[in-house]
Amino acid sequence: MKLQLIDLLHVALRQLALEAPAGLTVERTRDPTHGDFASNVAMRLAKTARRAPRDLAADIVAAIPANAVIQKAEVAGSGFINFFLHTDVYLAELAAVQTQGDRYGRATLASPQRVMVEFVSANPTGPMHVGHGRQAAYGAALASVLEAAGYNVFREYYINDAGRQTDILAVSVWLRYLEICGERLDFPTNGYRGEYLLPVARQIYERDGRALHHPIADVLRGAPADAPAGDKELHIDALIARARELLGVEGFEKVLRISLDAMLTDIRDDLAAFGIKFDCWTSEREFVASGAIDRALERLHAAGHLYEKDGALWFRATTFGDDEDRVVQRENGVRTYFASDIAYHLDKRVRGFDTLIDVLGADHHGYVARVRGGLIAMGESGDCLEVCLIQLVSLFRGGVKLQMGKREANFVTLRQLREEVGSDACRFFYLLRSNDQPLDFDLELAKSKSDENPVFYVQYAHARVASVLKELRARQLGYDLALATQSAGRVLGSDAALAVMKSLTRYPEVIEQAAAHRAPHALVHYLRELANALHTYYSAERWIVPEDDVRCARLYLVQCVQQVVRNGLAVLGVSAPEAM
Repeated sequence: MKLQLIDLLHVALRQLALEAPAGLTVERTRDPTHGDFASNVAMRLAKTARRAPRDLAADIVAAIPANAVIQKAEVAGSGFINFFLHTDVYLAELAAVQTQGDRYGRATLASPQRVMVEFVSANPTGPMHVGHGRQAAYGAALASVLEAAGYNVFREYYINDAGRQTDILAVSVWLRYLEICGERLDFPTNGYRGEYLLPVARQIYERDGRALHHPIADVLRGAPADAPAGDKELHIDALIARARELLGVEGFEKVLRISLDAMLTDIRDDLAAFGIKFDCWTSEREFVASGAIDRALERLHAAGHLYEKDGALWFRATTFGDDEDRVVQRENGVRTYFASDIAYHLDKRVRGFDTLIDVLGADHHGYVARVRGGLIAMGESGDCLEVCLIQLVSLFRGGVKLQMGKREANFVTLRQLREEVGSDACRFFYLLRSNDQPLDFDLELAKSKSDENPVFYVQYAHARVASVLKELRARQLGYDLALATQSAGRVLGSDAALAVMKSLTRYPEVIEQAAAHRAPHALVHYLRELANALHTYYSAERWIVPEDDVRCARLYLVQCVQQVVRNGLAVLGVSAPEAM
């Protein structure tokens, strides 16, 4: 509908020998007394045309050719053009819903961009917590919204299975193993202290017995003091070094591999149960071994963007807008996380992706400029990279905020949250607010069976229609689609019915806008509005009535609403139940 109106405005402007402004748009009106759509085109062109906006708007309205879309157009305010559409336009959209079914609202682009959405990508050092859950829900919904808008979407999880954090994981598991062997120790402050590591330590003990056992006195000999008396970072690094020494390369690698495999299996299972799917899981360890970092650094060196200082190799990040230059290789020859990151993003481009969307935690706000600078330095477009930051989640129970901290293992896991409120409530509640805003997650509300619970309210709209259709069959009353479409124009003229139709036909626009703005929460808000329109219609008019034409027309409308609710929930990864 919007495109039809824009086309008609273009015709009118050509008739008046006026050049259309860039990005000519029409928007839905919020007040139905102002029509269905409005445009500010006259106000935008008034200065160029040297005309008063209202006068120009009146000429544009007069120049719009006769058509079957606009019932009337009028000038309002300081020069807005308000459009009132024929009801037949909305009826045609109902026919499209009925015909297209699950495909309704899904666009087909002639030359779709290839978009990679990388999301979650948490260190495999522990279970998924509620913060990871929000990243997962957002990333999955964004990918689905982009897909519905016609993009060619690829979903990837980058497994951060290399570096210091995984070494800390390995030594933490090994210390738990030593406890099983009978050793007593004060667990390091900077280790992973959660009980989730105990099954992994037992697995190693059952497999290798005491073969990896060393007295704790040997482990701690010469290690600097832990916090609070000493430095927790120096202490854990000393324990890692001692573990490598005592276990040898093969032994330490065995503990590391078993630990990573256990954590990654748990992550995969957890995300799968949450309905999150990926096209590819990329291992950082395998990526590093592939030589991709070497190739990226060679590319930077050839372009003159690297230099040596204090024995380290630096990238001239300040040349590309970063606040400081960045080390890509330390004086000991070890490559930094940053070197791995820019090489990984170059690899994404080499694989043919036009747009790279990273879904990251809020603490990565300084990440964008440096990685984008790396891409530009390697000859790629900086605009290809987008980073969507996910703000923190706070859980509330009975109005009381739950305290959480990962390293201390004082956190609520995604699995625990799903088991308490269900995956549907998790997915929906995670998407209630924009990703760049903190989210307060009310556990009691998420479990409630009331209109105040937004996911219940939307799902109930779908179930309500299913219930009415079940009642229809129980009463042995018929539904005739041909009769419904024939009588819809005459029957569906009430304010309540028109409100439903107008809300329903916004769905394709919402998908397009949610994709363009990387805002799946817009779809959540739309579904709540559509559900409200349906529930209001249910209160305003009976759907099952003796008159065949009235009954069929009304059921035709509400089944179209049910279809759109089902389509929207599917994009969000939420089920559409037949009964509640």
